[in-house]
Amino acid sequence: MKKVIISACIALMLFACQNDQSEAVNSDSAIASRRECASQDVLNAQLKADPSLAIRMNEIEAFTAKHSLGNFTGRLVNGKIEIPVVVNVLYRTTAENISNAQIQSQIDVLNKDFNALNSDYNSVPALFAGVKANIGITFVLDQVIRKSTTKTSWGTNDAMKKTAQGGLAPTSPTTKLNMWSCVIGGGILGYAQFPGGASSTDGVVIDPKYFGLSGSANAPFNLGRTATHEVGHWMNLRHIWGDASCGSDLVSDTPTHNAANYGIPAYPHYSTCSGTPVEMTMNYMDYVDDAGMYMFSTGQKNRIAAIFTAGGARASFAQ
Repeated sequence: MKKVIISACIALMLFACQNDQSEAVNSDSAIASRRECASQDVLNAQLKADPSLAIRMNEIEAFTAKHSLGNFTGRLVNGKIEIPVVVNVLYRTTAENISNAQIQSQIDVLNKDFNALNSDYNSVPALFAGVKANIGITFVLDQVIRKSTTKTSWGTNDAMKKTAQGGLAPTSPTTKLNMWSCVIGGGILGYAQFPGGASSTDGVVIDPKYFGLSGSANAPFNLGRTATHEVGHWMNLRHIWGDASCGSDLVSDTPTHNAANYGIPAYPHYSTCSGTPVEMTMNYMDYVDDAGMYMFSTGQKNRIAAIFTAGGARASFAQ
């Protein structure tokens, strides 16, 4: 088990920055064989471009360490924070111009996964049953914006969020979660911006092949869990292995993982890290297939709750 330590966060933030993300040149029409999320790579590039981001994120971590779920007095529906979602669809082909039904299916998946209503929630092993959590945040589709493009792929440099580069700028990003559906390329299923980044690029990007209930042809990533994973990042959750060998995800009740897991690992899957704990491979923040992930932990819930608390990085969503 891990303790949330601010110094560990600082080390994570400043860990060797990757090369800047460039626009992919291939359309990547094939279905990915394993999950790849670019959120950490994008964060590293943003930290390199804006050193003040590390300061803001360290302040968020200090706040997170002191706060948990509070009493919200703002925008609540049935006692829960309700997040309006704007979906920006950038398409070149008919297949990329995903339907309103597919978009709504993604909203439905988010509402199930973030409220412990997913049908596989009770599949959580007994070892982790005591820490499985209902996040208690709901989502509602606010608007769908569509734009035709000639681009075959967009890469991970946030071009899809900039009108000057042919994309769509976010709508009211301090009060609405913006999602972009566009071909990313490079085998990337999606990526998100962590709290603390610029509002002009805030939100979640998902390739249309993995957006919502996209059909059996897009298995094993056809159950909408790519968005669940990426929205988790948007709510300040890290990959469960801490993006380092036996790293920290800054959550106390998730076992230390030695690395990402893929496919659907047989349970129990033991870590090679100190104490050889059983890994929580079914956590939404691992890299397993959609059918293999179906829980958040209580520690993750508390970490999410902190950013929506008064003074938190996303408190405006609870106003």
